[in-house]
Amino acid sequence: MTDTKVPAYLQDSPLSRSMFYRRICSLPTFVDTVTGQIMMTAGSTGAVMMPIDLAQRVKVELHRRNVGQCPIIGHPRARAWSYLVRTADMRPIGDPAALAELWRAHVVVIRDGNIVLPSPSPDHHAHRTWIVPATSPFRPSGTTVLACVRHVLDAAKPRTHGPY
Repeated sequence: MTDTKVPAYLQDSPLSRSMFYRRICSLPTFVDTVTGQIMMTAGSTGAVMMPIDLAQRVKVELHRRNVGQCPIIGHPRARAWSYLVRTADMRPIGDPAALAELWRAHVVVIRDGNIVLPSPSPDHHAHRTWIVPATSPFRPSGTTVLACVRHVLDAAKPRTHGPY
């Protein structure tokens, strides 16, 4: 009988998954040496995080606009999703009313810092899962995702039709 042990670099591990994210998905990932979590440094790729109920409606709107498969990270404990987006075209939101609306809807834009990505090893502290996995370098424009968020929020507002 021969020992057919699979080399570590071929096993699904945080390191192999991080390498996949870097090579195939062009995500700037690394494995945190303390926690073992797969991290991504935000920059040209960031995230738009929102509650699940809003995120599901945004996903439908993105599909309606033929945006493509957007990588989405699920945060089950927080009941939120994060859309991975291109940040190059995102400008600061100058309108205080629009900013307040996003704030009230619990929408957070992450343009810098580290983002935790799903990992094949158990993560008991900050569990992440893929709703739509990253499988390519494609990420939608952050501006497009925020436009869909605003569209969905606007569609949910009660309409007034005049005095009658």
